[in-house]
Amino acid sequence: MIKQLPNDERPREKLLTQGAEHLSNSELIALLFQTGSRGTDVMALSRNLLKQFGSLQALFAADAQSFCQSQGAGLAKYAQLQACLVLTRRLLQEPLSQRQALQSSTQTKHFLIGALKLEPHEVFAVLFLDNQHRVISFKKLFYGTIDAATVYPRVIVEQALKLGSCAVILSHNHPSGVVKPSLADKQITKRLVQALALIDVRVLDHIIVAGHLTYSFAECGDM
Repeated sequence: MIKQLPNDERPREKLLTQGAEHLSNSELIALLFQTGSRGTDVMALSRNLLKQFGSLQALFAADAQSFCQSQGAGLAKYAQLQACLVLTRRLLQEPLSQRQALQSSTQTKHFLIGALKLEPHEVFAVLFLDNQHRVISFKKLFYGTIDAATVYPRVIVEQALKLGSCAVILSHNHPSGVVKPSLADKQITKRLVQALALIDVRVLDHIIVAGHLTYSFAECGDM
């Protein structure tokens, strides 16, 4: 039980005295849950969940049914995790709502990781930007295997014209965790660069998200 721990080892007190970065994943989850369940204290519950799902990513991506199969984990705690996840995504998306310019490639990558890394299947998305590289819109446009047969340049061109976009950043995820681009990734990037150039829209980058890893076509000279 948390109350039986020394004060400096309790998650809340440890966070307040040492900072959140000094807490383990299980301690942070325990702090989020606050209470355990009958027969299982909150620290044991947190450790068991991480062990069962194998990673934070898998835990947050779990659906309600899978989550609630764990002893002591019910819908209330599932709701707490989902609320935390959505708040994190909204924090990363604040520049969108305020039409701010993306200040760096690091900021862009962090946003795309938050938006795509938990998707269970491949998703192709586009950041549409104005002439000052401020975000107009972020749209997830295609789902499934990302190749020339499933990503339609016409759809992206139409969206760019509709939004008055002057530049775009392409992105898609690799649920496999392998961040290296495939031949199909390179081919569709080339096709989209050519199609968007016809309407004077620049493709600034194509960023692949694989878990917490990213691959930038622009930084690697693949544009």
